[in-house]
Amino acid sequence: MSKLAGILFCGALVLLAGCATAPDEPLPPDWSATNEVRTAPLPPVLIPIPPVIKTNRPPVAVVNFTNLPPATNAFTPHFAPVFTWTSLDRWAVENKIGPVRRLTGGPTTRYYLDAKNGLLVLEIGSREAIWRGLQFHLGYAPEIIDNQVFVHGLDLQKNLAPLMLGDALAFGTNRIIVIDPGHGGINGGTISVLDKRPEKEFTLDWARRIKPLLEQEGWQVFLTRTNDVDIALSNRVAMAEMHHADLFVSLHFNSLAPDQKPVGLATFCLTPAGLPSTVTRGYPDILFQNFPNNNFDTQNMQLAERLHRALLHATSLEDRGVNRARFIGVLRGQRRPSVLIEAGFLSNPHEAKRIADPLFRQKLAEAVATALK
Repeated sequence: MSKLAGILFCGALVLLAGCATAPDEPLPPDWSATNEVRTAPLPPVLIPIPPVIKTNRPPVAVVNFTNLPPATNAFTPHFAPVFTWTSLDRWAVENKIGPVRRLTGGPTTRYYLDAKNGLLVLEIGSREAIWRGLQFHLGYAPEIIDNQVFVHGLDLQKNLAPLMLGDALAFGTNRIIVIDPGHGGINGGTISVLDKRPEKEFTLDWARRIKPLLEQEGWQVFLTRTNDVDIALSNRVAMAEMHHADLFVSLHFNSLAPDQKPVGLATFCLTPAGLPSTVTRGYPDILFQNFPNNNFDTQNMQLAERLHRALLHATSLEDRGVNRARFIGVLRGQRRPSVLIEAGFLSNPHEAKRIADPLFRQKLAEAVATALK
């Protein structure tokens, strides 16, 4: 148990360090950035995830919706946080899940839980995990303590429970969704290595294809832009508020120019308060900063998993996982489940060719509609 005490003491130091961050330090306003920086060096992982880099482009406001109030740095969560490390065996027994078993073979130490609704695979020392064949990211890497697998309490509460224990994400009869085609106007987004077309063209076309498909499923659909205009991120958030949207989905394509190797699909939702982000891109990652969208941590994870799975199935893109990020301005102020999708790399010639194909963008649209049936 001495090792457990050491782990808990170290965890307490981490939490105190998060609280010591200057309370008035602002986060950057835009999704686009110049560098991705993970919050801590990661040990060997199940599936390597290359970094994501996009060019920094400040937004220009062209609409005048009332902006939502800014988030505070005070930690006022709407849940009972569990900051201690917990035995995964004990958690599984309490929740009537099968026993934790070790996967044999392979160069890493992995364990799995076989629940009624799927198989979870965790790797000791790695923040990456697999749920029903889909990759997602933990806040802290699982550890072996006294010959048992221990997982951070917030990971159990904010990552594992929504997937393994939570009720399925359900929608009412009067369903409203805001689809956000990323970029627009002078903010063109990244540029295709194939034909130099800007990201903004592809995201708008994708959104326009989604709209009639969701309307056929009974959704009332609003787009944050219907033509080539630049809209500030805060106004995109305010538009969802004005329409009383049930969901918000932001559409993007990725880039790591000039590196043409990275490929794949990544889906992002807001980092829960108390957990480190998967991706920071060099911006402050204030551990205990609480945003309006953190009230939807469980639904965010469920929505991200549902969309990510449908898009992977429809496109066979490489799985870059469900990621957590705190700096994405278009998500932080949302008062509804909200995600951002990066559906392939325009800096990769093969994926840029696929993205340029209208049939591929139709597949992307149909996958979103399928996920939200």
